[in-house]
Amino acid sequence: MATGTFAPGFRLSATDVVIVIVGGGAGVAGLQIDLWLAVAMWYVVAHFFLFCNVLRMNRSLEFLWAGLFVCLAVAVVRLELSSWPVMLGCFLSVTALFAAIEVRRPSYHGVGWRSLNPGLPEWWQANQAPRGRE
Repeated sequence: MATGTFAPGFRLSATDVVIVIVGGGAGVAGLQIDLWLAVAMWYVVAHFFLFCNVLRMNRSLEFLWAGLFVCLAVAVVRLELSSWPVMLGCFLSVTALFAAIEVRRPSYHGVGWRSLNPGLPEWWQANQAPRGRE
């Protein structure tokens, strides 16, 4: 159930800014180890920003994306089944699929919600947590 203030669209919090800065810095530090490790770190940080601030994706899709990413990263690093450029390029299709799923939900409240989900205000109102007795 939705709770709180109705505030769809782009969102940016101080915590998000810190995560982007720290994650970007970790990518810079990763350059000392391996270029593709750094690129993978920036890829994850960029997706964090996309999912949390632009699309405002449902948590279950975020966690599924992260789990799939970890599995494929292990396949690249430990099992050497592919390369970082191939894996990251192919994984963009997973991102596109998840974004398409998200923007079609009746609860979609990210960027472009007015065009993509004009029924959001009604959905939000109908899904508010019940208030206590007054």
